[in-house]
Amino acid sequence: MPPSSPSRPLLLFLLLFLFLPVHSSAAASAAEDPHLAYFRDLTETRSYTLGRPVSPKLTPDGKHALFLRSAPRDPTLKLYELDLATGHERELLTPAQLLGDTTEALSAEEKARRERSRQSLKGFTTYQLSRDGTRLLVTLSGKLYLVERASLRVTELPGRGWIDPRFSPDGRTVAAAGADRELHVIDVSVSPPTTRAVTTGATATLSHGTAEFVAQEEMNRSQGYWWSPDSQSLVFQTTDESDVEVRYVADALHPATAPTKFFYPRAGTPNAKVSLSLVTLKGGTPRPIAWDHEKFPYLAEVTWKKNAPLTLLVQNRAQTEQVLLAVDSTSLQSRELLRETDAAWLNLDRAGSFPHWLEDGSQFLWSTESRGSWQVELRSADGKLVRALTPLTWRYRGFVGLDETSATLFASGSLDPRQGQVWRFPLSGGSGTPLYAAPGQHSATYAKEARLLIHSSDTPDGRASSEVTTLAGQPLAALPSVAETPPKLPGTEITRTTGPLAFDAALTRPRAFDAKKKYPVILQVYAGPTSKTVNAGLRGYFNDQWVADQGYVVVRIDGRGTPAHGRDWERAIKGNFIDIALADQISGLRALAQIYPELDLTRVGVTGWSFGGYFAAMAAIRRPDIFQAAVVGAPVITWENYDTHYTERYLGLPQFSPEAYRVSNVTTYAAQSTRPLLLIHGLTDDNVYFQHTLQLADALYLAGKPYELLPMLGTHMVSDPLVKLRQQTRIIDFLNRSLQPTTLR
Repeated sequence: MPPSSPSRPLLLFLLLFLFLPVHSSAAASAAEDPHLAYFRDLTETRSYTLGRPVSPKLTPDGKHALFLRSAPRDPTLKLYELDLATGHERELLTPAQLLGDTTEALSAEEKARRERSRQSLKGFTTYQLSRDGTRLLVTLSGKLYLVERASLRVTELPGRGWIDPRFSPDGRTVAAAGADRELHVIDVSVSPPTTRAVTTGATATLSHGTAEFVAQEEMNRSQGYWWSPDSQSLVFQTTDESDVEVRYVADALHPATAPTKFFYPRAGTPNAKVSLSLVTLKGGTPRPIAWDHEKFPYLAEVTWKKNAPLTLLVQNRAQTEQVLLAVDSTSLQSRELLRETDAAWLNLDRAGSFPHWLEDGSQFLWSTESRGSWQVELRSADGKLVRALTPLTWRYRGFVGLDETSATLFASGSLDPRQGQVWRFPLSGGSGTPLYAAPGQHSATYAKEARLLIHSSDTPDGRASSEVTTLAGQPLAALPSVAETPPKLPGTEITRTTGPLAFDAALTRPRAFDAKKKYPVILQVYAGPTSKTVNAGLRGYFNDQWVADQGYVVVRIDGRGTPAHGRDWERAIKGNFIDIALADQISGLRALAQIYPELDLTRVGVTGWSFGGYFAAMAAIRRPDIFQAAVVGAPVITWENYDTHYTERYLGLPQFSPEAYRVSNVTTYAAQSTRPLLLIHGLTDDNVYFQHTLQLADALYLAGKPYELLPMLGTHMVSDPLVKLRQQTRIIDFLNRSLQPTTLR
């Protein structure tokens, strides 16, 4: 009989491999095309961030700053020390000293943890400084090393495959989760160091000492154990994933390699069961810590400080109620300090660590949206409100530190949501003052023992720096950068639309801009919760400038649902991810076009990644009258296939809110598609699985709708310079064909 036509799945995979990027010497040489030099420089320098100091810390005496730093075009981090008085820089340790001729190897668990933290650099990605400042702890290729700061003597600690190693407060012991899924302690006060497990009973579905997936990905909690202030005990998390759905991710380029297994709780399905226990270093049976796990299954935050009780922040599954608990040190029973509710949802403070207890345990700091906008409060030890410390008109972005000597709170935020400043507020109440005067994006880290700040900035004039300052903001020493200086900065204009709703917006025009011409528009979009795209620092717009220089005006707009504009603004999207977000982006585009006549709204393309990719697909499918083409990067297509903690916060559980999932599902509207779509996705993405893009491709195929598919050999992040270059040139080619067909080169 004659050969039959290819089946639908076969056609999908034929398309998949047809569009796989090819890595060859010819491709590499093409990257040297002068037309691509600007973007090649962006990718190889990570937008001119490689070579800047990373993760700076001050020694307790305030005399030295430690930091990680790479070369200008090499993402491998090395460890350095700066003498603040003399300015002398010393290289402490390099990966090559430990690896020799071998290359860095990462376990699947470590790769996943780095993906959760969006860490794409190599070498020493983290390090620990002992409380007395004499020792350092670094990991590399699953091995753990102890470094004496004075002599630079390096000791390899026993075992390998360690996860989240941390010193005890007294520096005599290191705790870490092991590859055997148990929590271990390593005694570094003896020679040679010794190690032993302090937990038992781990299985393929039960682990001790590590945070579960949704804690790492959505709660900003990477820790799964906590030291007691006296270094004699540990509280550790037990994670039971026996009821959690399993997903397998295969490497299509290496089919001989077994797929990697992930426990992934989809919306509406069982989460991991999380509990806490306390174990002493002396041994004995761990003792469970009590709270109502059924009502409050999410463990959001754990704090254990000297002179203060062990405190837990727990949430109900709907994330509409949360309770801060204090744990009795003897009975391990918990009591309520405060409770918060919200009819829509409660946000976790992803940029802070609360409660923050005062040293004597008499009071603590807390952050809340209960009055309609984020504020930092002072509360008594029993949880009662003493006073609010930051005003509602000030847009809080994160906690920096509390200096008890001067009774001063340091926090990041601004009166203008497009700016990121560092302010100080008196603990006694009263108005705050900005610490660093220049506009732009500022952040700081407080060094408690040294009573100094490490200040980083990105200002509109293009300056990016890190420096050590006094608590009054006076510079003491600059942390040395070897990053390349951009030859030109983006010419981005930061603005705000007018009308019933004012949206933060940014416009990037071609460098060869002609005010007499009209230009097609590219909406560079995210439009989802937790992320703001319009910020005052210019260094975040390099990619926008490259696209603009191809003959476009690139626009960003922050509509409702995005942060920094108060509770009601953000919660307007409850139960529907797309309708308000789409309406606001269109309203913003129309408002900008009334002010900027160069915007040609008859030629609008939209491009985004992750939630932005989801929005791009919806925009082109549902509003073809506005959007003529869409670049759909790593999109969530069916929200019942995304994780519980994120999705249910906004849409509820699918069992109880089916309509919210239907209206927010891209495949609901796939048959309406009339505009060109370029779908891009990493085959081994373990955050937004490749399943999503295949679901959209399948729905479009069945509806007889055309699309282009670009599978990538990678995960949710794209960091390889050549891969990014090839991806971006494919994107600009697609946009040119769709929006500028008569001006193709």
